[in-house]
Order: sequence, then structure tokens, then C-alpha cells
Amino acid sequence: MTIAEITMKMIDFCEGNMHDIDHFIRVWTYAKTIGELEGLDPKRQFILETAAITHDIACPLCREKYGNADGKHQEEEGAPMVMEFLKDSGMSGEEIDRVSYLVGHHHTLSGIEGMDYQILIEADYLVNAAEGGYTKDNMRNAIGKIIKTKSALHLMRSIFCL
Repeated sequence: MTIAEITMKMIDFCEGNMHDIDHFIRVWTYAKTIGELEGLDPKRQFILETAAITHDIACPLCREKYGNADGKHQEEEGAPMVMEFLKDSGMSGEEIDRVSYLVGHHHTLSGIEGMDYQILIEADYLVNAAEGGYTKDNMRNAIGKIIKTKSALHLMRSIFCL
């Protein structure tokens, strides 16, 4: 599958939930932008973009099962869900495993391994900051702790006028 096909499949999966669709599209856009600016190789870029598109795949299930989409529930439920979602994608087992790992850790800010993981965290933070109305102090605090790449730092300062 191409990124466009994965995107369409995820839009279908969201069953008209505009918040979920808008959220993953925005995370994907930032992840794509940061990954390209940071010079990820094409394979890692594809994995990053796939993870960005599918990172919140468990949200509908979590809202139904737990009454909320808490990050830890998303991670626990999302990793196996994304493996099933991508099983017929034509991606290698190694690629699907990495996407599953990223989806299963996208709220875990410690032990970040790999630029794809770092960028997914940054892209999701940028969108969550906008959606959640984070304070400028919160965002300044995130610099160096969550936002570490040069490109994400530039986006953060430009988007939020920091």
C-alpha cells in the first residue's frame, strides 16, 4: 500500500469521526514535514508516516471500552490493532513491527529510540498543543524535553509565536 492508500483506509476506519480524522491528518502532516526536513531515509520516512496516520487507531475502541482515550490504553490496544490493520498492506513484517512499536509507545516520552519515534512524539505534541490550548509556558517547557529536532523546534516557535 502507498501512504495515500493507508490514509484512505484509516479515514474509512474512522467512520466519519471528523475529530479523529483531522487529528491524524495533522499529525501526519507535521511528521512528514519534520521527517523530510530532518533527512530521514525513504524507508524510515514511510514507517514514520504510516505510524503517524495510524497512531490513534485504538481511540474508538478505548472510548467504548474504557470511557476515554487515555494514552496508556491507546498504546496497549493500538499496537496489536495496527498489526492487524496493516497485515495485507504489502509492508514487511519488520516494517509492521516498527509501526506497531511506535503506535504502542506514542505517549511514552522516556527511552525514545530512533528519529521516527522522536518525530512522531513531536508531531503529536504539536497537534495536541493546538487542540488542547496548551499554555505558552507548557510549550516552552516542552522545548528540549519533548521537542528536540531542529525542524520541530522551528515549527513550534512559528506556529505558537514563541
